Amino acid sequence: MPGISPDIISHRLSINLAVRPVSQKCRAYDPERYKAMRAEVDRLSSIGFIWEVNYPTWLANVVMVRKPRKGWRMCVDYTNLNRACPKDSFPLPRIDQLVDATAGHALLSFMDAYSGYNQIFMHPEDQAHTSFIMDRGLYCYKVMPFGLKNAGATYQRLVNHLFAPLIGNTMEVYVDDMLVKSRTADKHIPNLSAMFTILKQYKMRLNPTKCAFGVASGKFLGFMISQSGIEANPEKIQAILDMTIPKMVKDIQSLAGRVAALTRFISKATDRCAPFFKALKGTKRNITWTAECGTAFSELKEYMGRAPLLSTPEHGDILVIYLSVSASAVSSMLIRSKDNAEHPMHYVSKALQDAEVRYPDNEKLAFALVVSARCLRPYLQAHTIHVLTNQPLRQVLQKPETSGRLVKWAIELGPNRQQSTFDLTQPVWTLFVDGSSNAQGCGAGLVLVSPDKVALEYALRFKFQASNNEAEYEALLAGLRLAKEMDAKQIQIFSDSQLVVHQVNQDFTAKDASMTAYLQHARHLLATFHAYSIN
Repeated sequence: MPGISPDIISHRLSINLAVRPVSQKCRAYDPERYKAMRAEVDRLSSIGFIWEVNYPTWLANVVMVRKPRKGWRMCVDYTNLNRACPKDSFPLPRIDQLVDATAGHALLSFMDAYSGYNQIFMHPEDQAHTSFIMDRGLYCYKVMPFGLKNAGATYQRLVNHLFAPLIGNTMEVYVDDMLVKSRTADKHIPNLSAMFTILKQYKMRLNPTKCAFGVASGKFLGFMISQSGIEANPEKIQAILDMTIPKMVKDIQSLAGRVAALTRFISKATDRCAPFFKALKGTKRNITWTAECGTAFSELKEYMGRAPLLSTPEHGDILVIYLSVSASAVSSMLIRSKDNAEHPMHYVSKALQDAEVRYPDNEKLAFALVVSARCLRPYLQAHTIHVLTNQPLRQVLQKPETSGRLVKWAIELGPNRQQSTFDLTQPVWTLFVDGSSNAQGCGAGLVLVSPDKVALEYALRFKFQASNNEAEYEALLAGLRLAKEMDAKQIQIFSDSQLVVHQVNQDFTAKDASMTAYLQHARHLLATFHAYSIN
């Protein structure tokens, strides 16, 4: 039976002897499952992965799981055994760092080990503890089966040892997912050769049906990787686009889970999902779906239909973090500049909880920086960072005596501030809008003030009838379009319409079709700015 030599590694359970062994009773299955189970046991016996055992102290049942396309997968319910085993704290690589390290290469090769876990032998003393029961008898594994608590850690320990000379240079490995990368096409064959030399030396086998060699792009750890950058998994995007309007709590939970898997790609994800969580108020099973929810749902689908391509940093790049706060969340965007354009790298968003909602605006911005630093720590340690905001955040962090939490945050940010240069200034544009409607007609006025205090004044006259609030929205939309033409990145807006201000800030909901349409259009334009506020 081929496999990794036990002299290199074997899997040990390290069972806590104080825990009483559990012997599960044999479960009954339907004929279809029995047939698939017997066929799999025959196959595993023939290749030497399992053998019959007598008088095991630990005994688990087989669980048959239907495969996505057809057939059954045989698993073993090791729940009781896993509870008796201590956790192996061997670290797995950070997925976001592996993805960043992979994007930007000319050629890639994706490999998957053939029955990867089964290529590692169980330690002889622990083989009997993996016993399982079926209608034809008792069996135990000679090799490491799926379902054991620390199997992933053991496998990662193995690949880190085998491919140590290559990992981080021409290869990245996450458990049994392996990737060879090359900056230039002419280096790819030598890089593959080095990897195959190690595979041959240690007798590790690949699954040819799950390998792709010398391709420009492919799926790695749930992301689409290419020389251009990082894209969201199309299947995960489609899962959101295919969703119908949620009707129950579990539907909202499903939507939240699908969004959570893509938050790196979603600007202000928490703000976008805030209406959905408001809808959860009320009964435990049903939700209150409002027009605001419908607007947010449509906007989310529209955004995911054009999810951004994320860039990755190069050595020596100066990165920029834009901070943004709202009434219910803090957000940030990490970008890099290349070819006179700004390319997003990572979006961060967090809902404000309890007392956090009542923080002053400058403390919310400081909190946004802390949240971003926790999430983006590897970038902050490796690059100079400019943090851009329209608030005096430098002074807040340098003189935090007025608040105990500011002292704590300043200490937490201390190591990052030594590693990176924080530039806490950002030119901000100011927009004043005013719309009106009377018997003589409808119109609006707007003043856009640049960071250099240059004022652009415009008067608008509408050739259609509109209410006062509709005129206010028209003025706001016109001002936002003008600000975009002037390449404004951050903007603060002042309007004398409380309705417009509260609807944009999500304090009020839009109840009629006209207001809903205006609000949706305004949010679409506001989402194109790095940060904004409206008062």
